[in-house]
Amino acid sequence: MKKTNIKLLEVNVENWYECCKLELLNEQKEYIESNAISISQSKFEPTLKPYAIYFEDKVVGFLMYNSVKEELDSYWVYRIMIDKNFQGKGVGKVATELMISEIGKLPNAKKIAVGYHPENKGAHQLYSSLGFIDNGDRFGKEMAVIKYINV
Repeated sequence: MKKTNIKLLEVNVENWYECCKLELLNEQKEYIESNAISISQSKFEPTLKPYAIYFEDKVVGFLMYNSVKEELDSYWVYRIMIDKNFQGKGVGKVATELMISEIGKLPNAKKIAVGYHPENKGAHQLYSSLGFIDNGDRFGKEMAVIKYINV
């Protein structure tokens, strides 16, 4: 899979419904809110930035991050998911790299944080492969990992 075939586009009137139709594997559903809820949340919290993940011309995933710093003096990734039919092909990793690049352009971007359930092996593998570090931070049932950028 070529990296150039993967791109992020802001969720808009043309792609929001495709994002809502994306599906996870059954064992992943307990770890993440639906894309419909995430898109709704972004309408009430305008600092959240939702994106459709495209492979070629098809919506295959969804991600959302906050464009202002929060806990741990970090920009937070709120959601990232790849449709069950496109998992294991490297799409999530490339999309996350693109997102890291976008977050890196935000003011004073030094850290990116993401929280996930410790039993979510896919999330753990993805974030550790991209250099996110577990410093022991915990928020409820989730662990938070940090990626240091622009330092």
